[in-house]
Amino acid sequence: MNEIVEEAAQREEAGGSVPMVETVGLTKRYGGKTALRNVTLSIPQGKIVGLMGPNGSGKTTLIKILTGVLTGYEGTVHVNGRIPGACTKSIVSYLPDRLSLGRWMRVRDAVAYYSDFFIDFDRIKAMELIARLRLDPGMRFSQFSKGDCEKIQLVMAMSRAARLYVLDEPIGGVDPAARDVVLDTILTQYCENSTVLLSTHIIQDVERIFNSVIFLREGEVVLYDEVEAVREHRKKSVYDLFREVFKC
Repeated sequence: MNEIVEEAAQREEAGGSVPMVETVGLTKRYGGKTALRNVTLSIPQGKIVGLMGPNGSGKTTLIKILTGVLTGYEGTVHVNGRIPGACTKSIVSYLPDRLSLGRWMRVRDAVAYYSDFFIDFDRIKAMELIARLRLDPGMRFSQFSKGDCEKIQLVMAMSRAARLYVLDEPIGGVDPAARDVVLDTILTQYCENSTVLLSTHIIQDVERIFNSVIFLREGEVVLYDEVEAVREHRKKSVYDLFREVFKC
């Protein structure tokens, strides 16, 4: 167990549970455009959280800040009590919204790459998931459909023993028949004290796995609530509420 996880465990034993993600007044500007405006969130450990909003709402900017890809923001951001950067990369598993592995690679090459690069990567688990999804480990990424490439990248991300999984549109190219398999992979592979932050536009098919949801609009949080509260108090599904909030 690395130093960050040990420190977090010590704080929890002392009675102080550390939020997995905490932002206060987070603002990010690109020139004259404000991508995030005063975003204040506290996401606990052990939850699956949906991140939703129309294109240009700031979802990817938030994700890149949490994963340490983007800096130069205002406000404060902590992941498991630490500022995102080199010190948090060992506990954050990031699935980007596009293929991040070489198209020349075979699936088994990707497994070997992750095994060498991430000490928390479980090679046996990855190969079991690849077999379950009926993917040929000898095939190159260039031979797969977009949906199958997304499945492989998801396997790579979920085969790490991370504390925070950040998944950016993990099923955008996956056909409807395979979505349940992909969602069940997410549900069964993350540790119970870890957190999943999942950005998606395909709300109807995905909302069943969420504990809570965040709605972003023009860089601002317009809703952050438990899914059960949405259903009980608003008498709506997350999908119906999203349509109401973001209707043209």
